Amino acid sequence: MPIENAPTLTISHSTGDAAQSVVATGIWQVHALAQCGAIKKITATLKSLDNQPGLDWDLSTVTSLDHIGAQMFWNAWGKKRPASLKLAGQQEELFKRLEAANELKLPRTRRSHLNWVMVLGFGILSFFEHMHGFIRLIGQVVQDIGRFIRHPRTGPWREISANIFHSGFQALGITALVGFLIGVVLSYLSSQQLRMFGGDMYIVNILGMSVVRELGPLLAAILVAGRSGSSITAQLGVMRVTEELDAMLVMGISHGYRLIMPKVVALAISMPLLVVWTDAMALLGGMASAMVELNLSPRYFIQKLPDAVPLANYTIGLMKGTTFGILIALVSCHFGLRIKPNTESLGRGTTTSVVTAITVVILADAVFAIIFSDVGF
Repeated sequence: MPIENAPTLTISHSTGDAAQSVVATGIWQVHALAQCGAIKKITATLKSLDNQPGLDWDLSTVTSLDHIGAQMFWNAWGKKRPASLKLAGQQEELFKRLEAANELKLPRTRRSHLNWVMVLGFGILSFFEHMHGFIRLIGQVVQDIGRFIRHPRTGPWREISANIFHSGFQALGITALVGFLIGVVLSYLSSQQLRMFGGDMYIVNILGMSVVRELGPLLAAILVAGRSGSSITAQLGVMRVTEELDAMLVMGISHGYRLIMPKVVALAISMPLLVVWTDAMALLGGMASAMVELNLSPRYFIQKLPDAVPLANYTIGLMKGTTFGILIALVSCHFGLRIKPNTESLGRGTTTSVVTAITVVILADAVFAIIFSDVGF
């Protein structure tokens, strides 16, 4: 409901068409201006007076005026005092501040033509800083694993078991679904091309080599990097925000031995198993699609698969799984420990961790392809 002393503008006209004086009354404060859409009506009235110079403005009868109401008048006057203006004593100081603020000019920032050199330099320095921290983290994990081997009875078995459960067992569903669908798609597209050349039987070779050697480990690693890698980074980041990491140091508990090393060991164990699981699901999807498209029986598919895929390819796939798991854990822990105690850094660090982990996995896969280019064919 409308309040008392609502802000109003009264425009008096002479015998001609032009307005002679504008009288403001009421309460010109933000709570009154927001009442029942009063600000829209007053803004429209003030806008209609923009092109009418020589008006007499009378604000002396305004009950109360705050910065919002004064700014509305100041904008309507074109950010300068009108020639004829009548103010109350307490209003003068408010408009003096607006007038002084209008005269402030921010210094122009000079853009250097060599700004790109600075950006490139900072990027290179940041890269080497990350590399230095990553190498230190690898050294710390190696030392912790040596300590774990020397004293296995006091090792973090419970942490390793929990990480295997979270990173391995709970990822079985998504890896099975994605692997099966990729197998169906790959088999369907390959069968269409093989049917044109009468090479239906070679669908087993194409699926077996591509899934066991490349797609299975790569798919499992990308899914784990997006799922478990982000979880590891977020977990360490939240512990940084809540000062749990500092509390562990005060209690004499090593971050590397109780947090980082169990995650690295867990992913090194669970990733090869996930690779085997993903390979099996992808081959099942490909076999189902081949049965529908090429009328190849599952028995024929299973019989020809060992001959189509040499044993060395399975070994390479398992090696990739172990390597990818270690890299994902190290990258995720690296960025998790570098998160600052604020939520913005937590979100940015988690995103950077996932992107970096996937990139490192693809680079490692390229290295494997080059090293083992003559193996398994």
